[in-house]
Amino acid sequence: MNFTDLVPVVRILFSKEGLVTAKALLNIDNIEGLRKVGYDLSDDECITILPGDDKADLVALLKEQVKSNTKAVVFDGLGAVVKGKKVDNPNPYNPVEGRIVIVTGGAQGFGGGIAEELYAKGAHVVVADLNHEVGRGLVEKLKSSKQMNKAVFIPVNVGDSDSVKSMIETTVLELGGLDVIISNAGILRAGGLDEMDPDTFDLMTKVNYAGYFYCAKHASKVMKLQSQVDENHYMDIIQINSKSGLKGSNRNFAYAGGKFGGIGLTQSFALELMPNRIKVNSICPGNFFDGPLWSDPEKGLFVQYLNAGKVPGAKTIEDVQAHYEKQVPAGRGCRVADVAKAIVYVINQEYETGQAVPVTGGQEMLN
Repeated sequence: MNFTDLVPVVRILFSKEGLVTAKALLNIDNIEGLRKVGYDLSDDECITILPGDDKADLVALLKEQVKSNTKAVVFDGLGAVVKGKKVDNPNPYNPVEGRIVIVTGGAQGFGGGIAEELYAKGAHVVVADLNHEVGRGLVEKLKSSKQMNKAVFIPVNVGDSDSVKSMIETTVLELGGLDVIISNAGILRAGGLDEMDPDTFDLMTKVNYAGYFYCAKHASKVMKLQSQVDENHYMDIIQINSKSGLKGSNRNFAYAGGKFGGIGLTQSFALELMPNRIKVNSICPGNFFDGPLWSDPEKGLFVQYLNAGKVPGAKTIEDVQAHYEKQVPAGRGCRVADVAKAIVYVINQEYETGQAVPVTGGQEMLN
């Protein structure tokens, strides 16, 4: 096991009496090194794992040595893991409080709204996105609320496996582990068979389909390590899918196809990972008319669909929006709060996995 693998194990052992974060410090060799960087620890609050300790049974060794008063573990020659703040008097009706959550595509739109909602509920949130400026701005906004939970920005390109792996490793070093990953990042380029070029199709497939696989692959490695040391700790991989993953979409096949495939991944991952207490579910929102995906005046779907002639007789953006609103029994588009409630629901469940949960205002109903 390398140092990054050891960090989430230690963090879960620190969490015996309530979820905590943990900070990993590279190149700290002993308790004196911790004291030099500002950690006021007594000798009995710090455990040192020496090079001669049996690495093959390191998890068992840690389980035996980490006590309730332990505040740091030093791995000689590798680094140290320092205990963070415990959730005091956790709310039994708030299953996200104290959990470490990554939201990809978390800088704006649905992702940004989800990050804000979960942070407000007490989750430690990683805003992961390609857009550095907007992502960092959102993190500063979250921090300005003066809540005790943490918010971190980590850049990521979900269409690149190495980038996703780096995002997970940075999360572990910054916060100690991972309880929930929300694979939200995605792109949409509308077009029928005549309009869609192969490069655009490949890009959408890479981001919307392969990106979910990369998130599940690298996140599940950390979650499995945590599962080794706490048989009661349930974790979640959640894909933000779409109503287009439940029903085909005219002149939007590249997006719908990736989302249909995502539900296949969800069901398959769920079968594989539930023995490790990792639940895998998809949330399938209806149309988020208020977000930039739909409403951007230059690249939004209202503009794209108007230009593509997808809505017969529509002459303005308002005509296109009215057409889609009429298709929803609830009479409006999906909102961030609607999706956040579904996310909290699947996290709260310990007995539900492999599901595609519609949040469509009745527009799509499961048989």
